[in-house]
Amino acid sequence: MNSPFQHEPGAATGPVPPPECPAHGLVASTGPGGLRRLFGPEAENDPAALYDKLRAEHGTVAPVLMHGDVPAWLVLGHSENLHMTRTPSQFSRDSRRWRALQDGSVAPDHPLAPIFTWQPVCSFAEGATHERLRGAVTDSMARIDTRGVRRHINRYSNRLVNEFCQGGRAELVSQFAERLPMMVMCAIVGMPEDYSERLVEAARDLTRGTETAIASNEFLVGALNRLVERRRAVPADDFATWLVEHPAGLTDKEVVEHLRVVLFVAYETTTNLIANVLRMVLTDPRFRARLSGGHMTVPEAVEQTLWDEPPFTSVLGRWAVGDTELGGQQIKAGDALIVGIAPANTDPVVRPDLKANMEGNRAHLAFSSGPHECPGQDIGRAIADVGVDALLMRLPDLELSVEESELRWVGNFVSRHLVELPARFAPSPQQEVEADPPNSTRRRSDSDWEVSSPAAPRDTTAVPTGHAPAGVRTADPIAAPEESVVVPAQRTGPGRIWRAVARWWNGH
Repeated sequence: MNSPFQHEPGAATGPVPPPECPAHGLVASTGPGGLRRLFGPEAENDPAALYDKLRAEHGTVAPVLMHGDVPAWLVLGHSENLHMTRTPSQFSRDSRRWRALQDGSVAPDHPLAPIFTWQPVCSFAEGATHERLRGAVTDSMARIDTRGVRRHINRYSNRLVNEFCQGGRAELVSQFAERLPMMVMCAIVGMPEDYSERLVEAARDLTRGTETAIASNEFLVGALNRLVERRRAVPADDFATWLVEHPAGLTDKEVVEHLRVVLFVAYETTTNLIANVLRMVLTDPRFRARLSGGHMTVPEAVEQTLWDEPPFTSVLGRWAVGDTELGGQQIKAGDALIVGIAPANTDPVVRPDLKANMEGNRAHLAFSSGPHECPGQDIGRAIADVGVDALLMRLPDLELSVEESELRWVGNFVSRHLVELPARFAPSPQQEVEADPPNSTRRRSDSDWEVSSPAAPRDTTAVPTGHAPAGVRTADPIAAPEESVVVPAQRTGPGRIWRAVARWWNGH
């Protein structure tokens, strides 16, 4: 069988607009060889329809074109995605195997370069290197105090609600979904809370291909470099210190790169998850009726959302180790393959009825599968679960303030971002946020974090040398003077925020 990729990437097509460029409106839905493009208006406005066309034309594995008309295989089938992600001997995560990179067909300044450029992190490694790096990440995540983090999520959620609860209106994407994950992750990683707003801006740049994306990445890497340097000098009870001190012996660069990936991926996926859960709750009468009637919990709504609108729709991330076959297609060594998360979740073989309730079914691929399955998925679930629960508890009459048809998304084949989610509600007073909500009766155990990849058992009574017990205030040299690494108080006013940023930037 001949390869469907009979052209050189980008040949005779001229320059292709980067993701989210207005010129996308001029991009045809098909390119050289009649192959369908994963960019442009058709792909971005109605990806589900595109998946259906590809499935009808090619089956469970389809040849497609990425930005710049770079060829790749989009894996649509659920079982085919499982096989690909679980068989690293055939389909590697090492992007240096990509033939298009080796022959120069893909330039270093390609719009998707931040996604596929090889980095010294576990997500690009295989074999013993992967085990060493991944082990450091999972071991460090296993040390996170899950109960404490849930309390932090609740407090941050209520702080955000306090900012708009008296006005009767809110835009839930920018005022809640985009801010909560970074606030929580800064506390977990060990970054001063002052940085959360700036890091949100940086994350937006990195995911949306803006002109300032490079500067935002430099800001993030610079901040993390200083964090790692100080944690080597003065350890604290946080994720950064645990990576620095792990027996795997990560270099400073390896620690920084893993912290960057953790912050970036956790922010992107959890922001999308929260926004999509809230949209579903506000627009689908089945969910709101069941939630208000007590028959559906927020975690169940989160799980249904992971099936219907996963945070990442697909991920460029596998390269064929040798010539092989997948889904009836002949894959050549060095070919790029895309993990089709959203299409796999709608595969007719596993979901013949897309309207069927998926309650209790966690066979979706929202967090991928195999040795590279997302190690932080339970943190993302917890942030969405506790955050949405706290919001609905404070504003039980929350409703969409525009027609559902007016909602808009932006993005590319990797993910879709809900632009805005305007809501209205009866104005309510601000609430003390340092204590659990008085009406909250639900209690969760550590087992709520466990999904499909249980963390290694940990001794919760032992206090590592050089660390304070969880919840104990300790001097933190990376934060502003006399502040704590344990959920510092929310600050108000841009002046104080930027003064604190300047202090840290200058090493004070």
